[in-house]
Amino acid sequence: MRVLVTGAAGFIGSFTTHRLLERGDEVIGLDNLNDYYDPTLKQARLDGIQSRPDADRFSFVKADLEDNAAMEQLFKAHQFDRVVHLAAQAGVRYSLENPRAYISANIVGFLNILEGCRHHKIDHLVYASTSSAFGSDTAMPFSEHRGAGHPITLYAATKRSNELMAHSYASLFDLPCTGLRFFTVYGPWGRPDMALFKFAKAMLNGEPIDVYNYGKHQRDFTYVEDIVEGVVRVLDHPAEPDPTYDTGNPDPAVSHAPWRIYNIGNGKPVGLMHYIEVLEQKLGIEAQKNMLPMQPGDIEATWADSTDLSKTLGYQPSTSVEEGVGAFVDWYREYYQV
Repeated sequence: MRVLVTGAAGFIGSFTTHRLLERGDEVIGLDNLNDYYDPTLKQARLDGIQSRPDADRFSFVKADLEDNAAMEQLFKAHQFDRVVHLAAQAGVRYSLENPRAYISANIVGFLNILEGCRHHKIDHLVYASTSSAFGSDTAMPFSEHRGAGHPITLYAATKRSNELMAHSYASLFDLPCTGLRFFTVYGPWGRPDMALFKFAKAMLNGEPIDVYNYGKHQRDFTYVEDIVEGVVRVLDHPAEPDPTYDTGNPDPAVSHAPWRIYNIGNGKPVGLMHYIEVLEQKLGIEAQKNMLPMQPGDIEATWADSTDLSKTLGYQPSTSVEEGVGAFVDWYREYYQV
């Protein structure tokens, strides 16, 4: 199978690419290697892919999602079977500073992906959404079968828009589309703007860490390899119309069209303070903590109900926070030689 993975030099994208190559697929990886965070980390992930013994089944294309001509050429040149769209302008807080970057990458860029899939008869588009789509919803656990109509950041609004855009293409052009709402992904090779990375860097430098909401946050931390297992399982099962779909009482997770939304998370929310305690244990360092109020656009807790993904595709995350944080610390010390 020939698969396009966008964001192939990114955190989840690089792990997904490795997994697809391991099982024998041909992968074309797209990334623009921008400087939202350290491009050398992105290049190192890419180098890891290109140094594989089976790297002859991997091709890399450097391009921007919002470059319509480049995207048209990409789809025309490679004739993909399926697409895993993980590239995006990420980050909740950065959307307060640079909102136009989110519209360009996450709206215009996603339109170019949809158009490529439409005109080249792609079998299945799997794309990244986010738990942030639930916004001001506080009913736990978060379920795909409840609406997600109140995002509280532009980042979340663009990802929710992706879900709606995909539904229109599934309806109009019979394009199978599955959106995955990721819940706080962490692990080796992670993003430097994420809490685990920032905490580890500060602690190893003898600097204090900023703990928001006075440490009362809870997150459904999900290890990256567990996430990728779900992504690949979903990729292998194109979305189909739900025969029980009721237009008089519509279910937000399914459709009359070949379109589906899944939560993908660990299903076990962890308190932020416990997360920090585990990191302290793995590093052998006690953190100096700046206890701060909630940040704008943040939410107090997340908790994934991944029952549908489990029942439908047998998805079962298995990595504990202790194992996952330990794996991150081992990688961080080796990569940065600290």
